[in-house]
Amino acid sequence: MTTRIGVVTFPGSLDDVDARRAISLAGAEPVALWHRDRSLRQVDAVVLPGGFSYGDYLRCGAIARFSPVMDTVVDQARAGLPVLGICNGFQVLCESHLLPGALTRNNHLHFVCRDQRLRVENADTAWTSDYAEGQEITVPLKNGEGGYVADERTLDELEATGRVVFRYLDVNPNGSRRDIAGISNEAGNVVGLMPHPEHAVEALTGPTTDGLGFFSSVLKNLVTA
Repeated sequence: MTTRIGVVTFPGSLDDVDARRAISLAGAEPVALWHRDRSLRQVDAVVLPGGFSYGDYLRCGAIARFSPVMDTVVDQARAGLPVLGICNGFQVLCESHLLPGALTRNNHLHFVCRDQRLRVENADTAWTSDYAEGQEITVPLKNGEGGYVADERTLDELEATGRVVFRYLDVNPNGSRRDIAGISNEAGNVVGLMPHPEHAVEALTGPTTDGLGFFSSVLKNLVTA
């Protein structure tokens, strides 16, 4: 049976098609999910893609968090459904309280677009098991509100429990606390990160194919579950 991975489209999503292509390249079946539908159409995992949901005029992801589909995503994620939030999707996960902390305006107040080196800090999540702890990868980064922030107690807890999944290398592009580029929930089935692995899955278009490991990881985890 083919593994089905849903990709939610919100008004303002712009990387949903890229995410679906990455899923196809990994060997799974991408399933388009609409933000107003509560049904997840029996998918095995969900990706919340990058973009500017609802124009991000309030706080990034703050309105998308109340989309009907998110009620189901939140319930299923708490029951173990693998969920990946990329860029705006990371913001939606934080606004939905599936992940702690928040994303704020870049500390230099400029939009940033660059190929970004990352270090894999946790290779035991549903979305990172095809990597090795300490592995360095390069994927594109593009954001204006990508600074990850949380109080010191939350940051200490994330560090102590191994829930910092990625850190920025060479340069901190947006002022994220402790160079954090991505985190997970306690169970490891929910991961959010600011850089864009779906844009690094083909040699023709990406700086690397390092991002494909996200999608192959979840596929292997679902097949062996």
